[in-house]
Order: sequence, then C-alpha cells, then structure tokens
Amino acid sequence: MTALQLGAFAFLVGLTLCGLVGSIMELVSGRRLAFAAPYVTPAHVVRSLAMTVAAGPFMLVNDALDAHREQRLSTAGLGSCMCTAVIWLMALGVVTITVASVAASLLSLPVNLPR
Repeated sequence: MTALQLGAFAFLVGLTLCGLVGSIMELVSGRRLAFAAPYVTPAHVVRSLAMTVAAGPFMLVNDALDAHREQRLSTAGLGSCMCTAVIWLMALGVVTITVASVAASLLSLPVNLPR
C-alpha cells in the first residue's frame, strides 16, 4: 500500500470508531455529544478520558459548529477545529490499527497486513 492509501485507511478506521462510539453514547444518554456533562466531568476523570479519546473528534465538531452558529467562533476557527478533528481521527485510526495488530499477534492469529 502507498502512504496515501495507508493514511486514508487510518482516517477511515478512526472515523468509523469515533462514529460508532459517539452514536452509542448519544443513544444511551439521550443528549447531544459535547465536551460537557455527562460525558466529561471532573468527578469521573478516567471515564471522561476514555470517552474523549474515543469520541473526541465528534465532540469537537459538535461544539465548534454550535459556537460558529452562535457567532462565538470565526470561520477560521471553525476550519482549525475541523483540521484538528481530521488529524485526531487519523491518530485514533493509527492507534486502533496498532492495538488490533498487537492483539492479533498475542492471540497468534495470522494477520496479513498489506505492504
């Protein structure tokens, strides 16, 4: 695989994971996903961190779009948040692929990663 294909694959893995986790969190809580309670609270730091790692790009985009609609965030700021979310999704995808690869090797499952 070329570097472009690997980057696109990592992005899509991150997007899929973030979308699934974010949608499940919204369905369970019945509230829109954001960097606010009940998702992020100082009383539950570990839970908040896990939720933010998995669904953080979704939270960031929701909060940025809300702030832009209310004219609290400029168009350049919105673009910056979108770029950050894309980079975050790609990093999440890389971590997910790495964890899946290590888990498969620990379980002695054959994994043929494309080269």
